[in-house]
Amino acid sequence: MRLLIVEDEPRISEAIKAALEAAGYTCDVTADGEDAWFRGDTDAYDLVVLDLGLPKLDGLTVLKRWRAAGRNMPVLVLTARGAWPERVEGIDAGADDYLAKPFRSEELLARVRALIRRAAGHANALITAGDLSLDTRQMRIFVAGEPVQASPLEYRLVAYLMHHKGRVVPAHELIEHLYGDDDARNANALEALIMRLRKKLGPDAIETRRGFGYLVPDAAP
Repeated sequence: MRLLIVEDEPRISEAIKAALEAAGYTCDVTADGEDAWFRGDTDAYDLVVLDLGLPKLDGLTVLKRWRAAGRNMPVLVLTARGAWPERVEGIDAGADDYLAKPFRSEELLARVRALIRRAAGHANALITAGDLSLDTRQMRIFVAGEPVQASPLEYRLVAYLMHHKGRVVPAHELIEHLYGDDDARNANALEALIMRLRKKLGPDAIETRRGFGYLVPDAAP
């Protein structure tokens, strides 16, 4: 899962990035509204953490522009504690949730997980497909109830496919959501990653649809 953090206070931005990356997410970071608007309008993100008080272009304007352009990724707005008019305005502009500063990383992570699940149509923290299960709270993968040792990259790939189980996900979409701006993006590396996962999860856990993409079946074959 690839996230965008939009926050102009370095201390807060670094803390958010550290918490999200420790939870298995790939994060891009920007500190001004103009760059945030451009990134959100041109790149694929599973969620945006958006502060409203930004230089160059305020967060509310950025959010309105995204929604007007049809960008529908979940947006978690950061606001000052007690600033209820700002929160109302943000939600009316298209925010999916808000978090008041200061906040604990545990609450941030819980809200991020919930928003990503809901955007993919899942209400439960445990997502299952046949014998394959993904626990989004523990960041664990299970096959027939047994835990699977997975690297952060392997977990992100399984998590994206499980959130979109039953849908063929094109390779370019997987690459966009797995890697950050500074990471190498290579279709051959993606295929090698999926081959390693099949050894851990079983040969039928991830299907290849030649010319179309990859699929986690919604139920066991």
